[in-house]
Amino acid sequence: MPAASQIRVLIVDDQSSIRQILANSLLQLGFAHIAQRKDGKEAIEYLTQNPTHLVISDFNMPVMDGLELLRGVRSNPKTQKVAFIILTGEASRDLVQEAVKAGVNNFLAKPYTVAKLREVLEKVFGPIT
Repeated sequence: MPAASQIRVLIVDDQSSIRQILANSLLQLGFAHIAQRKDGKEAIEYLTQNPTHLVISDFNMPVMDGLELLRGVRSNPKTQKVAFIILTGEASRDLVQEAVKAGVNNFLAKPYTVAKLREVLEKVFGPIT
C-alpha cells in the first residue's frame, strides 16, 4: 500500500476551521498532497480535473452534502475508485446504511484524535507509514 506521503487527499467541509484542523492532522501523519474544497459541487469539479486517492468529506454541507458527493463520486467512471471517508458528528443508523449502500469506505466521528484518524485511514489503505 502507498505511504501517506504518496496519497493525494481532498478534504471537503464547509467550515474552513475544520478543513484546517483535518489538514494539520493529516500532515502529522505524513500526508503531503492535501487539497481542500468547501462543498460537494466544488469537490466534484476538482476531482474530475485532479487525480485523487482519498476524499474525506463532512456529511452536513450546503449545496451538496457528503452523501450526495459520495454518490456523485461513485457514479463517475473517472472517480468511482477514489476512497471515501465521511466525517460526521451524527452517525445515525440511516446515514450509515445509506452511505454503505452508496459505497463509503469508512467513517470518522467528530471529535476525533490523530490516532483515531490513523486507525480509520489504515482500515482503508493498510499501513500508511
